[in-house]
Amino acid sequence: MTTLTMELIEEAQRVLQPIISRTPLVRADKIQEHLWIKAESLQLTGAFKLRGAYYRLSKLSEEQKKRGVIAASAGNHAQGVAYACKEMGIKGTIVMPKTAPLSKIEATRSYGVKVELQGDTFNDAYEYAKNLQTLTDAVFIEPFNDPYIMAGQGTIALEIYERMPDVDVVLVPVGGGGLVSGIAYAMKHIKPDCKVYGVEAGSAASMQASLAAGQIVKLENAATIADGIAVKAPGDQTLAVCKTYLDGIITVSEDEIAAGILTLLEKMKMVAEGAGAVSVAAAMFEKLDLHGKNCVAVLSGGNIDVNFLSKIIDLGLMKTGRKVILDVPLVDKPGNLSKLLHLISTSGANVVSVDHNRYSDDMLSGICTVRCMIETTSEAHIGQLLDTLFAHGFHAKIQAR
Repeated sequence: MTTLTMELIEEAQRVLQPIISRTPLVRADKIQEHLWIKAESLQLTGAFKLRGAYYRLSKLSEEQKKRGVIAASAGNHAQGVAYACKEMGIKGTIVMPKTAPLSKIEATRSYGVKVELQGDTFNDAYEYAKNLQTLTDAVFIEPFNDPYIMAGQGTIALEIYERMPDVDVVLVPVGGGGLVSGIAYAMKHIKPDCKVYGVEAGSAASMQASLAAGQIVKLENAATIADGIAVKAPGDQTLAVCKTYLDGIITVSEDEIAAGILTLLEKMKMVAEGAGAVSVAAAMFEKLDLHGKNCVAVLSGGNIDVNFLSKIIDLGLMKTGRKVILDVPLVDKPGNLSKLLHLISTSGANVVSVDHNRYSDDMLSGICTVRCMIETTSEAHIGQLLDTLFAHGFHAKIQAR
């Protein structure tokens, strides 16, 4: 049985050299001092998955290539496999969950493979694809639990070290564990004192749970805006590598992920999907003490659905104090609404929308509720606005932030 080795990772680097983009390491002092971003969002298929997928297909025999391949993916592995199929002339079938972003589905189809939509989660699609493989005799291409896949992803560590030999910490998004196991294994062999941490969405932290239990733990649910890492359970091989080489797992919340996406857009002019932004969110929200340490956050992908992006931006604005929704009880008499809006505007905030509900449960007592969506500059600005309103008799409550 093939196992992950440095020789495998070095071979993967040679195989991938004419295929992949050597993505840049971008300084991100605008986000945090001593932070660099490994921008895998600029990879040919918009994510790191091309590395592992192409290397895995390159190891197929001619007989296996004739049988074709099957893969299951929420989107990025699908595109990596599809691209490799196109380049190598291999027939491919990709099973994706029905909930996968439309942009990822269409991008996968554009490479000429057959796409089937099955189930609501990655795990549903995976089980269907495994059953389909037994019927067709095609070769199943694992998304993460495969030494060739891990080796392909591990080439990122070689590129990081080549550009920054004094790296102290690497933050890596975690779904099934193929990326983090490859990077951790490689980095610990070329620079043992460099710390490598995995970052998961808090609502889909299957690797964290599995490491704590010492065995694979399958979550009942893995719902997160970071669809690329919405995996209910890691692989046995990726878990084994992480047990030995990973320094720990960090989790970030949904609104922290959204804030990471927004910050990358605004400050770095980089587009990140939720899975890609978790590593940056971990640095932003100081999940570790990174003071004085050279930290690289792997931005693993940028294939975000633009139809979903506006919702993510709103969530990010609320998390960073740039937008707030206030509910304000108001005595229903002429001039009060005007006074409220005047106080908000003179405080330097901007009213985006107003919902004046005069038909609440308190209507008979002469009280109505005004809900205002307001643009602010920071959490401190929100606090000052609340103090100003309270001083003038308006007891505003934050409905959402």
